[in-house]
Amino acid sequence: MPKIPVMQAVVEVLKSEGIDTVFGCPGAAILPLYKAMEQDGSIEHLIVRHEEGATHMADGWSRTTGNVGVAIGTSGPAGTNMITGLYTAQADSVPILCITGQAAVSKLHQEAFQAVDIVSIAAPVTKWAVQVKEAAQMPWIFREAFRIARSGRPGPVLIDLPIDVQKQEIEWDPTIDEPLPVQKSAPSDARVERALEMLLAAERPLLLAGGGVILGEASAELLDLAEFLQIPIQATLMGKGAIDEDHPLYAGMTGIQTSQRYGNASFLESDLVLALGARFGDRHTGDLATYRGDRKFIHVDVEPTQIGKVFGPDLGIVADTKLFLQALLEQAKQHGPRDKGVWVERCQELKRTLLRREDFDTVPVKAPRVFKEINEFYGPDTYFVTAIGLYQIWSGQHQKAHKPRHYQVCGQAGPLGWEIPAAIGVKKARPDAEVVGIVGDYSFQFLVEELAVGAQYDVPFVLIMLNNEYLGLIRMAEDHGGYDMKYEVDIHYDTTGSDNVKIMEAYGCSGVRVADPGEIRSSLEWARKEADRTQRPVLVEIMIEREGNTANGTSIAAMKEFEPIP
Repeated sequence: MPKIPVMQAVVEVLKSEGIDTVFGCPGAAILPLYKAMEQDGSIEHLIVRHEEGATHMADGWSRTTGNVGVAIGTSGPAGTNMITGLYTAQADSVPILCITGQAAVSKLHQEAFQAVDIVSIAAPVTKWAVQVKEAAQMPWIFREAFRIARSGRPGPVLIDLPIDVQKQEIEWDPTIDEPLPVQKSAPSDARVERALEMLLAAERPLLLAGGGVILGEASAELLDLAEFLQIPIQATLMGKGAIDEDHPLYAGMTGIQTSQRYGNASFLESDLVLALGARFGDRHTGDLATYRGDRKFIHVDVEPTQIGKVFGPDLGIVADTKLFLQALLEQAKQHGPRDKGVWVERCQELKRTLLRREDFDTVPVKAPRVFKEINEFYGPDTYFVTAIGLYQIWSGQHQKAHKPRHYQVCGQAGPLGWEIPAAIGVKKARPDAEVVGIVGDYSFQFLVEELAVGAQYDVPFVLIMLNNEYLGLIRMAEDHGGYDMKYEVDIHYDTTGSDNVKIMEAYGCSGVRVADPGEIRSSLEWARKEADRTQRPVLVEIMIEREGNTANGTSIAAMKEFEPIP
C-alpha cells in the first residue's frame, strides 16, 4: 500500500464523504491540512473573518444539503471561537465537523503558544470530540466522525490535530476506501400497530412534525399518511416547512411565542397527538399541565433519551421517522381509510377565522406587514434563514414555509449573528437558489464582518432587516414580563443610530432604508435585481415601530395579543 502524507488522506476522505466546500481560517497549527487542500485543488475554501462564522456557514450548508458541513480553524482561540457554533448545531441536531489545529503533542503539557484543551472544552456541545495522536488513526477517525455526525440524532463533532501528527506519512489507498455505513432504527411492528390503534380510536388526532421529520427526509411520508387517514398536521418551529402551509391539512403551529392562533386552538381541541422527531421545547409547550390536558401522546424519536425527557408519553417509539411513517402507512392501508372529515373541517374553519392582522399601513411600519409583503413577493423555492429575537417570533407567526429545508432557524440555542454566515452556507450549497436572511438590527452586527466573505467570493443574497433600534425581545421581557423596566436595551443614538446601509457599503455591498410600508415591495424588487447584478449581499432595512410586541404568554390557552384581532 502506498505511503502518502496523512493530510492528503484526510482530503481524500473529505472528498469521498461528499464535501466540496469548506469554511475556515488558516493558522500556523493547521497549515499541513491547507497544504494538502491546495495540492488537491478540488475542495473550495472560503476564508472567514471569525471562526464562529465558519461554524454557522457549515451549519447553513448542512441544513440545506443534509450532508455534514465542515469548518476549519487553527489552535487556541480558533477552537474556542467555534464553541457557539458547535452548541447551535448540537441543539438543532445539525451534523457539522469542526477541524482544529493544535500544538505538537510534546508541547501540550507546557502551556505552549495557543495550546488549549479544546477537546474537553467542546465535549459538552458535541456528539464526539477527539484529538488524534497517532497518524495511522487519522483517516479512520475522520470516517468515524462522519458516521457519528450522521447517525441517530445528527449533531456536531470536533477533531483536534496536533501539528506534528499532521506532518507524518501513513499507508493509505483511497481507491479501496469508502464512508462507513449509517444504520437507521426501524420501529417494532407491535408498537406501530399500537400507534395505529390509538390514531384510529381518536376523534380529533393531530400529527406533529418536529425537526426530525425534516432531518429524516420524511416529509413525503408524513403527507402520504395524513392524506390517507385525513389527519391534520401541525409543525414545531424546527419542523416548519415539513408541510406546505397552504395545504388543506396544515393546522398551524402551537406555542407561546412562535405560533398561530388557529394552531393553539386546534391543538387545544385535539384528543391525541402523534409527535414525530419533536423535543417538546418549552417555547412550544408553555405550561405543561395545559399542554398535556386530557389528550394522549405518541412520541416517535430516533434518540431514545428524548422520549420521556419532558413528560412521559402514552406510547414511546424509538425509530427513524421515515421508516416509522412508512410502516404506519403500510399497516393503515390494511385497515383502510377512516372518516375524519368533521375534524378536518373544524381545523380548516379555525385556520380561516383565527388569524392575526397583517394589513397595517401605518408609519412607522408594523412588523406583521413586513411578513405579508415577504409572503406575497417570494416564491416557494426561496430559502430563508432567521435567528433569534422578536423578528424570529414574528416570522414564526406570520411567514409561510412551503418546502423542507427552505425555512431555517436556529431554534434552541438562538445565537445572535447566525443569519449572515448561515445565508452564505445556504447559497454555497444552492448557488442557483434565491436566499433571504431575516435579521434584526442587533443580530446583524454580531457577525457583520462575514459580509466581507460574501463580497470576496461573490455570494449574493438579500438581508431583510427589521430595525427597531432596541434589543426588542429583551425590552419586551423587561417591560411586560414583570420587571417594569427598560434598562440597557435601547441601542438608538444620534439621529438614526447605526447607519446600516453605510456598513453594507463599507464591505462593498449595497442597501436601502425603508420607512413607509408602501415602499417595501419595490425595495424587495430592487434588492433581488441588485443582488443578481452585483453578485453580493444586499440589505433592505425596514424601520419598524420601536416598541412593537409579539403575541406571547405562559400558556397556549392564555396568549396575550398586542395588536387588534381581525
